[in-house]
Amino acid sequence: MRELVYYVAVSIDGYIADPTGGFDAFLADGDHMAFVVGDYADALPAHAHSALGLEPPGTRFDTVIMGRNTLAPALDAGISSPYPHLRQIVASRSPRTLDPAITVTADPLAAVGDLKREEGLDIWLCGGGALAGSLLPEIDRLVLKRNPVAFGSGIPLFGNKPFAAQSFALTWTRSFQSGVVIEEYGAHGN
Repeated sequence: MRELVYYVAVSIDGYIADPTGGFDAFLADGDHMAFVVGDYADALPAHAHSALGLEPPGTRFDTVIMGRNTLAPALDAGISSPYPHLRQIVASRSPRTLDPAITVTADPLAAVGDLKREEGLDIWLCGGGALAGSLLPEIDRLVLKRNPVAFGSGIPLFGNKPFAAQSFALTWTRSFQSGVVIEEYGAHGN
């Protein structure tokens, strides 16, 4: 069965973006990038594949789900379909007109349930925090790229709304000279 994997950069104090929604403080260079490009190349946007001279491998993810605010920086940069190599789903409470390659859903929990019943590779939960909080019961794995920066406030890993506690077990960790630590957690029962 397919898994929902929340693969995301996060500050050491638990934020996926700073108070303005920015994430420029996360390290884009360093020895951790070989791991990111090697193991998680499916999660790179098309313009990154092009700049790196890579083809998406299609070995880890075949679907991405994200919130509308997570898609916004790509749209602001004139990129209407940032992950054309993946099935793209955007969660939005309001109707949106987006690239025809992107499916909009007002019910991400139902959408993820349907996706999990299909055959295929894993589903990448790209962000944002509020969406991750609403999908927490469906998250099978967390892969956190913990960056050596503290924001103090911003967009929390699971948003601002209260949610029921969910336990995860640390399954793997790797530290890099850059200061980034990749942590993988599995939901209990997986």
